[in-house]
Amino acid sequence: MKVISCSKPGKLEYRDVPEPVCLPGYSIIKIRRIGICGTDIHAFGGTQPYFTYPRVLGHELAAEFVMGDAPRLHRGDLVTIIPYHHCGSCIACRSGHTNCCQQMQVIGVHADGGMAELLAVPSHLLLPGAGLAPDRLALVEPFAIAAHGVRRAAISPGEDVLVVGAGPIGLAVMEMAVIAGAQVIAMDVNDYRLAWAKKITGVKAALHAQDEYLDEQLKDLTNGDMPAVVIDATGHLNAINNAFRWMSHAGRYVLVGLQRENITFSHPEFHKREGTLLSSRNATRQDFDLVLENIRTGRIMPEKYITRYLHFNDVANEFPSLTTDANIVKAMISLD
Repeated sequence: MKVISCSKPGKLEYRDVPEPVCLPGYSIIKIRRIGICGTDIHAFGGTQPYFTYPRVLGHELAAEFVMGDAPRLHRGDLVTIIPYHHCGSCIACRSGHTNCCQQMQVIGVHADGGMAELLAVPSHLLLPGAGLAPDRLALVEPFAIAAHGVRRAAISPGEDVLVVGAGPIGLAVMEMAVIAGAQVIAMDVNDYRLAWAKKITGVKAALHAQDEYLDEQLKDLTNGDMPAVVIDATGHLNAINNAFRWMSHAGRYVLVGLQRENITFSHPEFHKREGTLLSSRNATRQDFDLVLENIRTGRIMPEKYITRYLHFNDVANEFPSLTTDANIVKAMISLD
């Protein structure tokens, strides 16, 4: 079968490899869709933490069940996956935090992923598609990332929430925060993405991060309080460091975006606010179930994020253009 391997930063190549063998506890799936996310872009660019080369990318997947011991699934059934292999025995797993397992192996990051015609996955990580189309199923995972970040923030209805970064994860965070009852403010440096935020997420305001009067605007929008919750979805060092100052007293700051360098902030300013700093990594089955339910009921329509399609056979040539076009919201690879 054919796979697409990122052999080194900036290099994707097609390889022919043997089809996977179906071992006990595993299932074989036939890939139908692969969503491209920031992790894939950063891995291609050589800036992704936890990453080694060569690697087959791809963890936002929709597929057909082929064979295996997954219960209640039959050949041809559409599925998506929870792409996080966890050990089940470390302190995180024992306490239900399988998303941050000490031995975490994320498909497409630590282990080869779904840019392949067929993929073997642990059967317990498969989620039945329940009638949803492949485009929707492939985007369950990024929305689960967002749902987990919002759950970490412990938002109360009516709270002001600032989401910094209007990429696919940031937009999904905005939608999940609105569902949680927040009054959401979007922030980005890209006017096109801010327009998308206003169009599809239900935010009450969208601010340009380089606006001269940004702090005053945030105060006006929050009745002088500043946001009770700040969520970073950029992974950009300067953006992360700057956003500490926008958190209200007794506020929470949740880092969904990932930065490989050290972050810095004023301890006195953070201390006097009695601020809470949280990271948010991956997602749990609870988050996936919540997203699937919201898609089924029509509260989330993830397919509206897709602004570009690529065919599997064209990915190696076209992928570099994804890294330079800031107006792409979500690119989707099709194997149909």
